[in-house]
Amino acid sequence: MGGSEQKYVNDAFETNWIAPLGPHVDGFEQAIETYLENDVYAAVLSSGTASIHMALQLLGVGKGDEVLCQSFTFSASANPIVYQGAHPVFIDSEKDTWNMSPELLEIAINDRIQKYKKPKAIIAVHLYGMPYKANEINAIAKKYEIPVIEDSAEALGSTYFGQKCGSLSDIGILSFNGNKIITTSGGGALIVKQPELKQRAVFLSTQARDEAAHYEHSSIGYNYRMSNVLAGIGRGQMEVLDERVHARRANYLFYKSNLSSFDSVHFLNEPEGFYANRWLTCVTFDTTEQREAVRLALLEEDIESRPLWKPMHMQPVFKEADSYTNGISEHLFNHGLCLPSGSNLTEHDLNRVLQIISNTLSL
Repeated sequence: MGGSEQKYVNDAFETNWIAPLGPHVDGFEQAIETYLENDVYAAVLSSGTASIHMALQLLGVGKGDEVLCQSFTFSASANPIVYQGAHPVFIDSEKDTWNMSPELLEIAINDRIQKYKKPKAIIAVHLYGMPYKANEINAIAKKYEIPVIEDSAEALGSTYFGQKCGSLSDIGILSFNGNKIITTSGGGALIVKQPELKQRAVFLSTQARDEAAHYEHSSIGYNYRMSNVLAGIGRGQMEVLDERVHARRANYLFYKSNLSSFDSVHFLNEPEGFYANRWLTCVTFDTTEQREAVRLALLEEDIESRPLWKPMHMQPVFKEADSYTNGISEHLFNHGLCLPSGSNLTEHDLNRVLQIISNTLSL
């Protein structure tokens, strides 16, 4: 926490604004809109997953439709596709950013059109805070008239050629889950570019209650709106977002400057024009055995690290889904590790991690 969160939460209690509406909900949304710039509108919801679900709703994705989704991501990027009765089709990564491959995306679009029908949407992810190749992805999407949902759950504070992630495509989503760069304990936001889309999202996320003295419903709704209390936490967190980005990037620079001497350790660099918040510092090793040796050595000292995301096309729950792969995400999963990256890591913490990794790789 940054310090101001308690002030806003106390205000919510003192004014008795607890429910999923109130001045902090409005204030949090305004803070997000101001930060992202680019004339966007934000609706704060209960989670990033709910935000993706709402984006699919706004785009009319329904039963039997197909949605092209980045394979190298967390399952929350793909699960809402199934909520809608639609089918995920997974697209593998490219080496420069580890995100959706534009080349495979276009191959998949043409193949789906020939074999089935044109996909209804594309979900691309800024993985670990590294922007995806938005210019290329957007150009392909525009060519085939397919909207893009920009999963920026891990990338608040990242920029792409000076433009804030979350505002690069047709619809953006953010996450404020407990592990994200800023948090409301649980929460997310939908980012749109038309005020009527925000109004529709708010309507659907508050149980789709029609204008009437009684409870009237002509649409299926959801209980997805963020409470005024959590939005108060979010307002305080927005005040320290830039500090959090600075801390995460400092973690990355520490690890890179101290581990680059090991030929077996590899870092993901920023392409020109890309600015990553470095939500997590991730490295790859030459072999899976090296990765596991480091992970287990850290675990022995009660320090958590974790393999990179297991691609969705390799997950048992999606074993029947179609995919377009090139082996890159599978290689990253087998060789990659997320290092401790919290914003509050001390110099002592970082040096402790460094010493364990260095000792392990020197054996």
